[in-house]
Amino acid sequence: MHKKSRARTRHRRAQWRIAVPVVVTCANDACGRRTPPHAACRHCGMYRGRQVMPPA
Repeated sequence: MHKKSRARTRHRRAQWRIAVPVVVTCANDACGRRTPPHAACRHCGMYRGRQVMPPA
């Protein structure tokens, strides 16, 4: 087995970055909080314009 050069090692490790979490604004006009996409708002319980869970 051959030793990996510093350039190859660093090139491989350059992909280890952390992805920034994606957030969108809640569609409920009264709420407007930041929430993950395709998920119910944890604050108001709305998803795609309808109430899917009780408000927190």
